[in-house]
Amino acid sequence: MGTPNDMATGDESLPARQLEARELGCLRGGWPIFAGVTFALSAGEALVLVGTNGSGKSSLLRLLAGYLPVAAGELLWRGVPLSKDPDLHRSRTRYLGHLDAIKAALTPREDLSFWAQLHAQPDRRVEAALAAFSLQELADRPGRMLSAGQRRRLALARLTVSPAPLWLLDEPTVGLDTASQKALVAAIARHRAAGGMLIMATHQALPGVTDAAQRLDMNRYRPLPPDPEALLL
Repeated sequence: MGTPNDMATGDESLPARQLEARELGCLRGGWPIFAGVTFALSAGEALVLVGTNGSGKSSLLRLLAGYLPVAAGELLWRGVPLSKDPDLHRSRTRYLGHLDAIKAALTPREDLSFWAQLHAQPDRRVEAALAAFSLQELADRPGRMLSAGQRRRLALARLTVSPAPLWLLDEPTVGLDTASQKALVAAIARHRAAGGMLIMATHQALPGVTDAAQRLDMNRYRPLPPDPEALLL
């Protein structure tokens, strides 16, 4: 289990940490993707995004990570609008999208060591992450030699060597076998036990995660289609 020092950013204290979304809206290419998204998370809580393809799950995760602008509404961290310091918010988050972004020339050990050093974490986290995702035998193999599932495991292992309060995961189980899914569930449990928060989009049930989390159905937040008569004005 982690400690408050493992998870905190700056002078923040663990018990008071909270993320709140109020009436969020998002545009992509000038078109509305969702509107009115509202939720709140406190330390140790999880939120699972559900909805049909195109309902805005990935866009919401990217918006929460700071990769897309907020078109409407407000995001707050412990009551303070994130717009006041977007860079600080990015330091609080770890985002994993559909691409694993593995460097072909780096071995898993080198990859994880880079992220640990970047976030001033001890070397012991690297070996623990390799063990947690069964990457020890692959630790010194170049990234270009890894299979899709192995690359996904390495991307997930990065989360554990550079701890942050908020994990944003987009379909994290893609390419994972049963054993690797269990490793992910265990990593999420440790993250939440240390006070970390999770927001995840997934179509697959993860016992111990999806059944113990809030749910946000993105289909409910699709914007109304434009009024044809208004388009003629």
